[in-house]
Amino acid sequence: MTVDTIHWEGSRPGFARIIDQTLLPTETKLLDLKTVEQMFDAIKRLAVRGAPAIGVAAGFGVLLGIQAHADKQADDVLGRTKETCAWLARARPTAVNLFWALERMQARATRDHAAKKSGKEIVDGLFDEAQRIWREDGEICRKIGAIGAELLKDGATVLTHCNAGALATADYGTALAPIYVARDQGKTIKVFADETRPLLQGARLTAWELFESKIDVTLITDSMAGRVMFEGRIDAVFVGADRIAKNGDTANKIGTYSVAVLAKEHGIPFYVCAPLSTFDEKIAHGDQIPIEERGAEEITEGFGKRTAPVGVKVYNPAFDVTPARLIRGIITEVGIIERPTTARVEAALKKGGRL
Repeated sequence: MTVDTIHWEGSRPGFARIIDQTLLPTETKLLDLKTVEQMFDAIKRLAVRGAPAIGVAAGFGVLLGIQAHADKQADDVLGRTKETCAWLARARPTAVNLFWALERMQARATRDHAAKKSGKEIVDGLFDEAQRIWREDGEICRKIGAIGAELLKDGATVLTHCNAGALATADYGTALAPIYVARDQGKTIKVFADETRPLLQGARLTAWELFESKIDVTLITDSMAGRVMFEGRIDAVFVGADRIAKNGDTANKIGTYSVAVLAKEHGIPFYVCAPLSTFDEKIAHGDQIPIEERGAEEITEGFGKRTAPVGVKVYNPAFDVTPARLIRGIITEVGIIERPTTARVEAALKKGGRL
């Protein structure tokens, strides 16, 4: 199964259509986003989530913000583009793909403006750029899947944390892409999926899409990961990423660091699957990655039912950082960065044209 998480409907004026991931797995609902404010809200409340998908959403969000201004002067269109990018950048702080896509859209508008193109031509260029971001993400997912599938033997069992599958991207996903490709190759792969606090994205999303894809998936709570490793049930850990520092330190959903420590203790290879767009070459180490904190009610009143005392203090970071020393390899579209270091990350970024 390839989930159509996000795409653009029509030409211009058009709109973005997404799956509302806050309702899964009990309801599959499509949302038509026709304004930049609606896209901001969808990103903020996790109706669309996953670093690559957020990047695609950012590109479409810019287009929503400027497509009605094609009849304006070039200076006005460029100004509107910059304002729209600045607005969308406030939606979420950790996933670097959001900022990468916004910078890419703004750079395209700036280049076209410098080339003396009209307002309409600048909007045309932004439409093409947003579609290219969407299309490239699908191609990158397949490349990551093909490279990662080589690490999986027939009969292997993978543990994953949070959701880095089709719902998090424009195609097969990142961490789940090797599983899907291995399945396509005729291999039998089993998956243990952590439920993943605080929003249970492993239970609601990963388990749903794997189950729908007829892949053997077993759901466990986050605190059970060590037990299944101790029992010898896990051959490898594959996770995604929301931002990767230049030295390979990786931010992913809260609890990923704990899984990496457990994998190290049990001698299980821990792999991060991510496109080069998830690397932040401006950040040297993981302690510089901003960590989003979310509302206390996601823990005290998860899905509308209170499970904690009224007034209790809550600490709710959405992400943690896994040090590069715990990572066996980062699987990218240009190959695997084995035991990542700054030099090895830089080499991959240069190979991919990012440096």
